[in-house]
Amino acid sequence: MKNMSLFSQILQLIPRSVFNELVKTHKTEYRSKGFSSWDQFVSMLFCQFAQASSLREITYGLQSCEGKLSHLNIKPPKRSTLSYANNGRTWLLYKDLFESLLQTVKLQASNGKRKFSFSNKLYSIDSSTIDLCLSVFDWAKYRSKKGAIKLHMRLDHDGYIPDFLCVTEGRQNDVKAAWQFPFEAGSISVFDRGYNDYKLYEHIDSQGAFFVTRMKAGTRTTVLSAVEFDDPDLISDSTVTLHGDSYSNELRMISAIDVEGRKIEFLTNNFDLDAETISAIYRERWKIELFFKEIKQNLKIKTFIGTSENAVMTQIYTALITILMLKYIKLKSSFNWSMSNLATLIRMNLFTHKDLWKWINAPFITPPEEISSVEQQVLQL
Repeated sequence: MKNMSLFSQILQLIPRSVFNELVKTHKTEYRSKGFSSWDQFVSMLFCQFAQASSLREITYGLQSCEGKLSHLNIKPPKRSTLSYANNGRTWLLYKDLFESLLQTVKLQASNGKRKFSFSNKLYSIDSSTIDLCLSVFDWAKYRSKKGAIKLHMRLDHDGYIPDFLCVTEGRQNDVKAAWQFPFEAGSISVFDRGYNDYKLYEHIDSQGAFFVTRMKAGTRTTVLSAVEFDDPDLISDSTVTLHGDSYSNELRMISAIDVEGRKIEFLTNNFDLDAETISAIYRERWKIELFFKEIKQNLKIKTFIGTSENAVMTQIYTALITILMLKYIKLKSSFNWSMSNLATLIRMNLFTHKDLWKWINAPFITPPEEISSVEQQVLQL
């Protein structure tokens, strides 16, 4: 590992056999003229780790490190070559690569500590809008004079890993997108009031899954039973039914006090966990807000180096692959990294030759210099 850069060692998280098989599946090198899919992938990962803002920054950045690229077995691409690849080679290659790497990262996350003692898988669901210029990204409809895309995401709270993603036009309703998400039996999905929809509740019920959400103002309920609490944070735990024909099952309505002293009410179809745990689960939803903030601050996902839908999706999925790599490194480390510090220090040391897996445990300790045999003889005299 000593003779390899950090970048090269990070790339080893992607087995070349898996990558090559996906290339064959998606035929991304059909009539290729020298610039391989692996070259494109390495260039786009460099875009993410180095936070390059344009094709020029990617190509010039790689050219400036050309002497250090021999171990990566690539040559710096021309701007037109990389642009052509991003626009022409299907982004589905990177979607499948993301899903392959996700399984590796999930396995590592499953070995870590969990915040909650219950065995149910806990997920957060939310969306984030990325504004685009409609005159340039004319396929991304949002408003009459504005373009945007929306990232709809599910976050696995074991390791806080992006578990499922779909990208839509900015005007897509969150509830409609939520129907694309899997709801595994026994899992708990937490989401905010933007996903309040009785048919969605019924769908989650039918999968044998649970949900926790904030009750929307004006929701009409019939209280069947209630337990009052003598607690500064919890008010009551009630069994209710919702008014309307589309959902007739009983739910729990938990009334609590938030940090600002306001009364808030949660709805859940889980009758096994105590009210305090349900309230804590909803507070955990903020982890997905922090995740969106992380990827927007540390990766190139707000500005795009290509304008076609294929180029944008390629950049989004290579960004998500990058965040999975960072998550995996963080999970493997005994050092208390923040995601921002980890991304920054890797960027600063991207082509430094040091052992990645030793460095992440002691990033600020200078390794002892090697002593030559002659120096050893002198020291022994």
